[in-house]
Amino acid sequence: MADNIIDELAWRGALNQLTDEEGLRALVSEKSVGIYVGTDPTGDSLHVGHLIPFMMLKRFQLMGHHPVIVIGGGTGSIGDPSGRNSERVLQSMDQVQANQKKLTDQMVHLFGTKDFRIVNNYDWLSKISLLDFLRDYGKLFSVNTMLAKDVVASRLEAGISYTEFTYQILQAVDFLTLFTQEDVQVQLGGADQWGNITAGIDLIHRLKGQEAKAYGLTNPLMLKSDGTKFGKSAGGAIWLDPEKTSPYEFYQFWFNQDDADVEKFLKFFTFLSQEEIAELVESTKTHPEKREAQRRLAQEVTRFVHSQAAVDQAEAISAALFSGDVADLSADAIEQGFKQFPSVEVPNTPENIVTWLVDTAKIESSRRQAREDIQNGAITINGTKQTDLDFEIDPSAHFDGKFVIVRRGKKKYFLARVQG
Repeated sequence: MADNIIDELAWRGALNQLTDEEGLRALVSEKSVGIYVGTDPTGDSLHVGHLIPFMMLKRFQLMGHHPVIVIGGGTGSIGDPSGRNSERVLQSMDQVQANQKKLTDQMVHLFGTKDFRIVNNYDWLSKISLLDFLRDYGKLFSVNTMLAKDVVASRLEAGISYTEFTYQILQAVDFLTLFTQEDVQVQLGGADQWGNITAGIDLIHRLKGQEAKAYGLTNPLMLKSDGTKFGKSAGGAIWLDPEKTSPYEFYQFWFNQDDADVEKFLKFFTFLSQEEIAELVESTKTHPEKREAQRRLAQEVTRFVHSQAAVDQAEAISAALFSGDVADLSADAIEQGFKQFPSVEVPNTPENIVTWLVDTAKIESSRRQAREDIQNGAITINGTKQTDLDFEIDPSAHFDGKFVIVRRGKKKYFLARVQG
């Protein structure tokens, strides 16, 4: 790991823009710095795309700096126009507060509670009256400058409400408040936050003087080697909430990354050393079929976001699916690992295997085909090959009576969900 956090971030390809690189380098070398990232509670979970600036923030924490996370209970009720080509739909305050609690829990899981603070900008923004907002802050912002910001300029043709137009002022007030009350001198964010970040620094300089040490940096837009945006799979966003994206699906997302992307993602999303990453990159070049780099990437990120137990379970599911030895999987593991396979609902009634496969589960097209597959050893029930035409399937016998797993041939799985 580099001695200076800026060098470390540069090696990892995590720097996009800095307001004053020389000044920031000097600041982080001479003291432990307060640094913040904000996130608005527009949803009930972050996804892996949101994780990017928080990985940077975690690196500051590991090198002895003081992270602060702003949950935007105030700004989230307004809506950030950054990265959008249309107006956001305003959420109810009840929904904002519910989302805020879930995001706070996710942040505590990622950062712990030691030398780390979570604050809510509703606590100070809600106390500013309209007249105070206009007199104390509105007078300090030039409309011409605000219109020139990319986040606003990109919306002028389609239209932008006054509500979203003023968002950058609210975020600027956040930085000023944290600078004054929490000794936060650095704001970190995604590439689309540059205009909002610089607005905050300008406000601090207007009110505290040009010598005030306030800095901003952004991470680059994360793209995959094929030019597509990082963070989604065929099924949609990859969420940090295990109820929205299971730890097994999360693990598989990272394991399935392309060889051309794995070095970049190891640098950005893991805390492995330069030497460890170099070894993994070399293994990808010499033995790409082993996917050692992807496996390590999946292990590291899943452990960070979820737990070691989640890594162990994901790997157990993968091994069971590959070998067909599914008998020892838990019901929870089956729920996670079999989402991608065809499923059917079946009653909790013992039944002859041929009748069950054809009439109940509709896995086989005919009794003749069912008998042929059974006798040829092509049918496996709950991990055990069945060749007896008189075998009776008891749906309550395995996996807490919730599932029956059928494998036809070597790779074709079916999941029967037991009802009642």
